[in-house]
Amino acid sequence: ALGSVALAIAALSWMAFGPLPSQVNKTPVGKEHIALAIPSPRRPAAVPARRTTEADLAIEKSEPAEQWTSVTVKPGDNLSLIFSRLKLSKRDLHEILAIGKETKELKRLKPKQQIRFLLDETKGFVKLQHERDLRTTLHVVRTETDGFQAELIILEPDKKLATATGTIETSLFLAGQTARLSDALIMELASIFGWDIDFVLDIRSGDRFSLFYEQLYKDGKRVGDGDILAAEFVNQGKVFRAVRYVHDDDKVGYYSETGLNMRKAFLRTPVNFTRISSRFNLKRRHPLLNTIRAHKGVDYAAPHGTPVKATGDGKVISIGHNGGYGKSVVLQHGGIYSTVYAHLSRYVRGMKKGRSIRQGQTIGYVGQTGLATGPHLHYEFRVNGAHRNPM
Repeated sequence: ALGSVALAIAALSWMAFGPLPSQVNKTPVGKEHIALAIPSPRRPAAVPARRTTEADLAIEKSEPAEQWTSVTVKPGDNLSLIFSRLKLSKRDLHEILAIGKETKELKRLKPKQQIRFLLDETKGFVKLQHERDLRTTLHVVRTETDGFQAELIILEPDKKLATATGTIETSLFLAGQTARLSDALIMELASIFGWDIDFVLDIRSGDRFSLFYEQLYKDGKRVGDGDILAAEFVNQGKVFRAVRYVHDDDKVGYYSETGLNMRKAFLRTPVNFTRISSRFNLKRRHPLLNTIRAHKGVDYAAPHGTPVKATGDGKVISIGHNGGYGKSVVLQHGGIYSTVYAHLSRYVRGMKKGRSIRQGQTIGYVGQTGLATGPHLHYEFRVNGAHRNPM
């Protein structure tokens, strides 16, 4: 039984957008790596990534087991050391790594990863298989012309629909753990409703949530979670509902039962903070200067180095050290809105004046530069240059 709340969400999904399964099962397909094969017999080549099935992989696995050598990546290991241990040609290694994007991940191997080799007494290296993630496996083979060819095989895991409900006592995170949700799913749930609910200030004991989501299975074993398909959050008695929808151009969004986009022009908060150390107050006494000095923003106390996110799409119109603001960034959003992020410890690499920024993109990190008594973010919201209370 899915429960009355879950069924209500499914019904809303049907009424607002049509049959939910036919929409949510559309998986956006990213750009596939494509490289042209060069006719040179010793030149490496890459082919387009392709999607496959368990039956296809079964053919690969039908090779006699004794011909394959499985290698577990050790701490500090790299492909060169592995080739040396297997007494394989350094020239082969160089040409495999030179193929391009398809074999780029082989330069960044991680401990405990598995690589399978098919070896030959005469030629040495014949094939290589490296499972990059749950969906993608890299295959590298020696060609008949004694070159090399790489291919990314994409195997979509099986998806099963699951439900979860929870009631908050202290925090969304703990309630999510009690409901056996992964950290990633909890964060996704918070991001869906993050434009309407401040999960630090607005959450109350007794708030509750329900959701439909995908569980991913491979070879009959659960290997992870997919997307949240529909969710409901009750905050202080107010009900928020969202349904995942995939457009014809494969863009994904979450919408209310009335068809409104859950994504708003601005996020509620620009940083994951521990507390608000100072609110918007035009008659505040400055803690360092000991004078009445208007505080035209909100201070979010957070650990040094906490990522600071842009609250809306915009463009950098100012960046640098600015007196008491310390290291700061000013973003322009359309014609009349602008936001200020001050006391940063550092900026994200590549941040510069004129750069376009997406909502939710990290622009810098919490610090204590300028006139600051401790690490925090000073955030301002302006309309036509006039300060407004960000909260």
